[in-house]
Amino acid sequence: MDSSLTSPPHGTSASTTEIVPVRRPRRRRVGAGLVAAAFLLTGCQLPTFGEYKGSTTQARTEYHLWQGFFIAGLVVGVFVLMLITWAIVRYRRKSEEIPPQHQYHTLTEIIYTVVPILIVLVLFVFTVLAENKVTALESNPATSIHVYAFQWGWEFEYPNGVKVIGQTTNDPTMVVPTGETVRIRLDSYDVLHGFYVPEFNFSRYATPGYSTYFDLNVIHNGTYRGQCTQLCGLYHSLMFFNVKSVSPADYATWLRTELALAKAHPSSAPQLPSGVHAGGGTSSNSNAGGLPYGD
Repeated sequence: MDSSLTSPPHGTSASTTEIVPVRRPRRRRVGAGLVAAAFLLTGCQLPTFGEYKGSTTQARTEYHLWQGFFIAGLVVGVFVLMLITWAIVRYRRKSEEIPPQHQYHTLTEIIYTVVPILIVLVLFVFTVLAENKVTALESNPATSIHVYAFQWGWEFEYPNGVKVIGQTTNDPTMVVPTGETVRIRLDSYDVLHGFYVPEFNFSRYATPGYSTYFDLNVIHNGTYRGQCTQLCGLYHSLMFFNVKSVSPADYATWLRTELALAKAHPSSAPQLPSGVHAGGGTSSNSNAGGLPYGD
């Protein structure tokens, strides 16, 4: 037998052992990564998913509900996409032979029937809770404003008799106190209109012969754009208004100033356009939720 086949190479000790590189435990790296991710995520906020964050307390409730719905949809969508991808890869065509056929997996059928029902029930419960919170009326609002819609403008009437009227290119401004509850009574003098402020995440119908009540509590000072959302005639596209939120002290000062001007100059008081009859479109009926047509 050739000893070179079993003997170690020349100049190499027979007792030489193989050196195995030492590997760091994976657990430490995973733990460090989790800690770092936790610190990073604490500074993150959920995205808006294309929605306004909301400038009223009612709008914030709707905004959080929207986030929950979108996240739930993303989770379901990603899970379904993973199942589709797995099925494409796992059961891709490998030959011309017909693969084994299977059916009636009872546990799987129960799961994909029960889980969607539970998801819908959970979303329904959160929707009802949010809707009740948005449509709730406080017993003692700080102030109230009577809003009238007409073709094609708005009238804002305050408790002390102050009125603000504007139409088409003259957009009226409804002044409200910041941080206080404002009760809105919404009516229409003629046809169906829509009271909508995008940054409030809120819309209600102004219905002729039907009064709608709702509360607004604006969080920050600012001016917010509003518009009519129901096709109401020729100049519907020009039916805009503004909501200006100021501090309660500034609001009280504004009311006193407007009242003093109205008393000093009665002829300068704003008037409804010809053809619009004051008092039209109101009745004893009321609707706290404002949902006669599914609004």
